[in-house]
Amino acid sequence: MIPDWATERRKMVEVQLRRRNIRDERVLRAMQEIPREEFVPADVRLFACQDDPIDIGYRQTISQPYMTALMAECLELEGAETVLEVGAGSGYAAAVLGALTSRVITVEIIPALAQLARENLRRTGRDRNVTVVLADGSVGYRELAPYDAISVAAGAPDIPAALLEQLNDPGRVVIPVGERDDQELRVIWKRGGRIDYRVATLCRFVPLRGGEGWR
Repeated sequence: MIPDWATERRKMVEVQLRRRNIRDERVLRAMQEIPREEFVPADVRLFACQDDPIDIGYRQTISQPYMTALMAECLELEGAETVLEVGAGSGYAAAVLGALTSRVITVEIIPALAQLARENLRRTGRDRNVTVVLADGSVGYRELAPYDAISVAAGAPDIPAALLEQLNDPGRVVIPVGERDDQELRVIWKRGGRIDYRVATLCRFVPLRGGEGWR
């Protein structure tokens, strides 16, 4: 039996997001409207709205719904920003960000996943303002910099200097930083030439690949 996906996404938002203090109504609306089930492999589609990350192959995952929502909320997007996402994966988080702002550049280092993200975004009609780039996102994407906000969907050993260089002032970065298997989700802001940060939560992401990631 095929689930009523609109109902499943509504439950996901109410139980997993609102009850865990996600308050940005624009984020909640995007998470409810965007068909998460279209961004996961067909053989695990029934689990699309569960409170877990999902394996998408190539030792990569689509983050649990709460983490996607939290990262989007932490960026405090108002609608006119240009956002860089590092780690396109299946394209889901980029679709959410695309619903919140004017332009998203999502960078993926694995060719097959870059193609998958393009196909998923196109099929769901979410490619209007989202561009998928095959490149090493750990060093950003200078061709279209600077960015008003940057979201990194993989755990880094430290904050890549290139990302801070490509960030507008004022601007904001959300990135998991720490060991390979355990990180803290940092919200970093650049303001008046100063860099400050806070820790939003503890987390566990797949390792960031590339020149400024884990080798």
